[in-house]
Amino acid sequence: MARAPGPSVRLKLTLSYAGFLMLAGFLMLAAAWIAGRPGRSFDSLLPDSVASTLGALVPGNHAFLLRAFAPAAAIALAFLLVFGLVGGWLLAGRMLAPLTRITDATRTAADGSLTHRIGLPGRNDEFRELADAFDAMLARLEALVAEQQRFAANASHELRTPLAITQTLLEVAREDPSHDTGELVDRLHAVNTRAIGLTEALLLLSRADQRSFVPEDVDLSLVAEEAAETLLPLAERHGLTIETAGDTTPTVGSHALLLQLSTNLVHNAIVHNLPERGTVWVTTSAQPERAVLTVENTGETLTPQSVAMLAEPFLRGTERIRTDHAGVGLGLAIVKSITQAHDGTLALAPRAAGGLRVTVQLPAAPSRGGS
Repeated sequence: MARAPGPSVRLKLTLSYAGFLMLAGFLMLAAAWIAGRPGRSFDSLLPDSVASTLGALVPGNHAFLLRAFAPAAAIALAFLLVFGLVGGWLLAGRMLAPLTRITDATRTAADGSLTHRIGLPGRNDEFRELADAFDAMLARLEALVAEQQRFAANASHELRTPLAITQTLLEVAREDPSHDTGELVDRLHAVNTRAIGLTEALLLLSRADQRSFVPEDVDLSLVAEEAAETLLPLAERHGLTIETAGDTTPTVGSHALLLQLSTNLVHNAIVHNLPERGTVWVTTSAQPERAVLTVENTGETLTPQSVAMLAEPFLRGTERIRTDHAGVGLGLAIVKSITQAHDGTLALAPRAAGGLRVTVQLPAAPSRGGS
């Protein structure tokens, strides 16, 4: 939330304390001035015996000073005590009112409601920064919970599909014993392979989300070349060419996960390409603080709206060319999770000539040079 700059809570409290101190001094001076005016003395309020006893404690035995000043000072102090308690209570309540709203919002969130927002009005200060940070946290948690629920529903649907197909094939085989078992075995093998691939993809996605890896120095250019060489036979079967370029691109992370990231991107660029004579470009570049991997491919013209949703789990580009190698819809979702696990950014953009451009930016490896 954009807010106009304002005084901090610390400054407000400091000014409040200083104001009370100045007011107390003013009242004390006013009481002394009133007590010193002729006919305005409060000496009648102090008994002679008390004034004499206390006056002996005053240097020079100036009991008349005590008689003239003590009653006025006592009245002023009593007034200041009441005024300070009431004013301090009201001031503290006003200053801590935002904290009360934040506490109420915290209790509401603890009860399971993530839709509530504090929405604290006013200029920027420590309390409003805390409220804005808490609102941002609630928004992120709400989005994560919704994403997890959507992911669980999609995963359940995707896992149920091969199981349902397997059950149907087995029922058909049981009802028709004379059916060709070779065809049945082949179809069961294909369905089982798909289920295994989906399960492995889910496990890899979970591993990336948990960041359960030991960081190591990785040359992103070598990883990208390895992925391109591995998938070159698949590209040749599709009549595609893969072009790689880039210098040494050092970064820090998991070699296995970054290889999976590069493989998914190249595989995605191959299977969602033109039917023939398509091209995949794989480039890496080292910037002062970033290691960049870019994978582009020819293909059908895409809209920014459709591209923005491609990294969602189980979402496949239905308008692009589909093949038997289209995967389980987790390719770019895994890329996104691996990128986030390496504190990087993922950008997807349609190419003007058709196809997709995917850019992954990762933190560059720190310099190991000695002094």
